Amino acid sequence: MKVAILGAGAIGPASAALAASRAHDVALWSPSGQGTSGMTDHIEAEGALVGRFPLRVAATLEAALEGAEVALLAVPAYAHAALLPRLAAAIPPNMPLLIAPAAALSPLAFEALRAALGPRAPVGGLATTPTTARRLAPGRVRIPAIRAAVDVAAIPAAAAPQIAACATALFGHACPVAPDVLHPALANANPIIHAVLALANVTRIERAEAWPQYELMTEASGRLMQALQAERDALADSCGLQVMSLAESLHRASGVPRAPLHEMGLAIAASGRSVNGPAQMETRYVTEDVPFGLSFYLWLAARRGVAMPQTEAVVTVLETLWARDLRDNALLSALAGLDLTTALRDGVGR
Repeated sequence: MKVAILGAGAIGPASAALAASRAHDVALWSPSGQGTSGMTDHIEAEGALVGRFPLRVAATLEAALEGAEVALLAVPAYAHAALLPRLAAAIPPNMPLLIAPAAALSPLAFEALRAALGPRAPVGGLATTPTTARRLAPGRVRIPAIRAAVDVAAIPAAAAPQIAACATALFGHACPVAPDVLHPALANANPIIHAVLALANVTRIERAEAWPQYELMTEASGRLMQALQAERDALADSCGLQVMSLAESLHRASGVPRAPLHEMGLAIAASGRSVNGPAQMETRYVTEDVPFGLSFYLWLAARRGVAMPQTEAVVTVLETLWARDLRDNALLSALAGLDLTTALRDGVGR
């Protein structure tokens, strides 16, 4: 297929390399232009995917979309509020958009922005990204792991098998079909794992130390992760959903056997797939995964009447440590007035 990858941080180029390795024709676009600065006509990958793969660097969004059959949005969730209106105006009505990850119901926000178009292609939501990734240089990326499976949903919900088949064709991983895009918004393990790692290692982050995050997924931090998981699972249950455990998510991402979380962390490190944790306070582990993960849970919990005291406490402590509001999520304003159940099932204005 011809695919437009929208976003050129680490995940965008890694996804481009993975799609190109599967013989797809890939265009890569950076919203700011900085992500593709210095890139030419290829991307080199190391780690779980090794090689040099062709791509086309697009100078504009319109150039990236020209001739494409599908687009993947792979930017941090905090960029969605500014970028989704731009995409809604530019993407042809018949072109599916996949959003990875589908944080805080961003696929539904995109759907609402295009309500006036009437009949149009479905919007896909992935629970997480096709790979993990670290950017090494303008044209080089390290891919520690390629996901074995990524849960996929769509708007309208009945289009999920079509979106899942497209994602599997692009990236090769299995795509279990989820009931609606709320499921992947709750299923992503990163908000819980990353928030706890940031909380437990804040002094290392503040001092810009190099620290191996999986080795430091200790038994104590694992207990807090499990406590947050239990509250998230109760929230999902109130919505009639069941989401995968943190252990299952780590298993899919790394291939290590399911076990207590601290044991899985050590196994990931022993497999050579460990990565260092963040070394600056401006890290997506907090700036993205809390507002569009844990704080989104709290927003939904308030609507559902579900208590999440430990999640509330973690967000409050992180707000104190980071000295910023971590509950501001402009995406949610696009959902005001919607009947979520109906909109998730049928879409908006279709």
